[in-house]
Amino acid sequence: MFLAICLPGPVLLAAALTLDQPRSAVDFWGLLAGGVLTTIVGVGFGVFGWRLVTRSRRDARRLSAAGVAATAEVLTVANHLGGEDPGLELHLRISGPGFATFEADTIRADDPALVPGALLPAVVDPADRLFAIT
Repeated sequence: MFLAICLPGPVLLAAALTLDQPRSAVDFWGLLAGGVLTTIVGVGFGVFGWRLVTRSRRDARRLSAAGVAATAEVLTVANHLGGEDPGLELHLRISGPGFATFEADTIRADDPALVPGALLPAVVDPADRLFAIT
């Protein structure tokens, strides 16, 4: 998927440099500038997305290997309107065996069961407090 984000820029560059059809200087420089700009933006987004997914997978592997079962108590709930998927911003108190109780924030999909006082199952890596609500 992220490779597909990176491809339009190089395709425009190749079109600008290899098409044998007679074209004006404006067309050539437009294709060249569009190709360079699209390559820079596309590769930037592609690399960013790839790193985000890689980090997410690494964290999931770490939690499955070193995570301990925990309980997350919902302390406060607020609407979260950022991004494409609005949801709820939860302030949690996470406790369990092998680590000190701590508080953290997370964003979850809108769910009527997410109210202050609700208890949610979680997994925590005690080494650095990496957690996931399960």
